[in-house]
Amino acid sequence: MPATKQLIRVGHSPDPDDAFMFYALAKDLLPTGDYQFTHELVDIETLNQRAFSGELELTAVSIHAYAFLQDKYMLCNCGASMGDNYGPMVVAREPCTTDELRRKRIAIPGKLTSATLSLRLYLGSDFDHVLVPFDQIIPAVAAGVYEGQPVDAGLLIHEGQLTYGDQDLKLIVDLGCWWYDETGGLPLPLGANAIRKNLGTETILAVEKLLGQSIDYGLDHRQPALDYALQYGRDLDNQKADKFVGMYVNDWTRDFGDKGREAVRLFLRRGYEAGVLPELVEPEFVGR
Repeated sequence: MPATKQLIRVGHSPDPDDAFMFYALAKDLLPTGDYQFTHELVDIETLNQRAFSGELELTAVSIHAYAFLQDKYMLCNCGASMGDNYGPMVVAREPCTTDELRRKRIAIPGKLTSATLSLRLYLGSDFDHVLVPFDQIIPAVAAGVYEGQPVDAGLLIHEGQLTYGDQDLKLIVDLGCWWYDETGGLPLPLGANAIRKNLGTETILAVEKLLGQSIDYGLDHRQPALDYALQYGRDLDNQKADKFVGMYVNDWTRDFGDKGREAVRLFLRRGYEAGVLPELVEPEFVGR
């Protein structure tokens, strides 16, 4: 009888870039040796919250959330989502200044998202907010209300960064551009794949390698991977889906690199200095 394979439960967002990244593993296009992968697709804030229990062996997490999870997870060197002079956006029905934005109620996609931390750093203070599922923020801003609560502006992640104009919303700030200027050219570290520490060194290295192979496969077989990813592209046509995937699955995704890892360290340090993170976290990367 064949030996039982070790189950690796993978959590990632139901959006085109994550789907593109995991295409080869999801469609059994790679030999996985001693490991069997299953996939759970849920929004990033839910994954952030689930990671506190260490439920999944491999999971997408926000860099913000990782600051609270370093006892259970370490970061894979591959699988990053980085905003290289672009990133989460704040939009509103009418233009406003940064000072005016501080006084508005802003719909956010989750308290532990990196988008929320970057907005907190940008504003330099806490702000009034309402939690709204990421795919409902644009309609909430357009309507000015979510479940009876007023909404003045919205913090967009995922494909909303490309589609907000369809609702005639106005860009207030692109936080990836702000971070790039603020740091002298560093990308904004948004998401990563985190692997559970108690799997042991051999499994951790093997799973990270397979994740890297899946990313490479998608990038090397772009069209079929894109066709697969498009099913998760709400309101995206082929051209916009291709653009969105290119924004968040690229050379940064193959490997953070020294510059990317430095961006993570700085992001976490700025969060600590701003009083958002309770302790200064030194990120731990596989094999480093």
